[in-house]
Amino acid sequence: MRNLLKTTALLAFLVLGASSAADAQVSFGFQIGPPPPPRAYRVYPARPAPGYVWVDGYWSPQGNHYRWHNGYWARPPYRGARWIAPRYEHGRYYDGRWDGRVNYRGDRNDFRAYRR
Repeated sequence: MRNLLKTTALLAFLVLGASSAADAQVSFGFQIGPPPPPRAYRVYPARPAPGYVWVDGYWSPQGNHYRWHNGYWARPPYRGARWIAPRYEHGRYYDGRWDGRVNYRGDRNDFRAYRR
């Protein structure tokens, strides 16, 4: 009888312990802080063609450090699009992106979504 109680108690402990261990979550995070200031020099190569806009150089996170990306000429993906530069705000990094809403006629900043 005594061995049966010990075995039952051990089994209950293992079952309850296993379920709580399976529910446990482990999370690791790290912060690398804000990027260094932009590089001071600005050399703009010739514009390749009309309609291209200059995208300034920027720092982007690569693993646990930042990597500099030189500026470049880019053609906006649609008429009225504008480049929003990457930024670091309130401890968080935001990638650069193209922004601007267009309607079916191609007018910028209309609230109807552009559909292809």
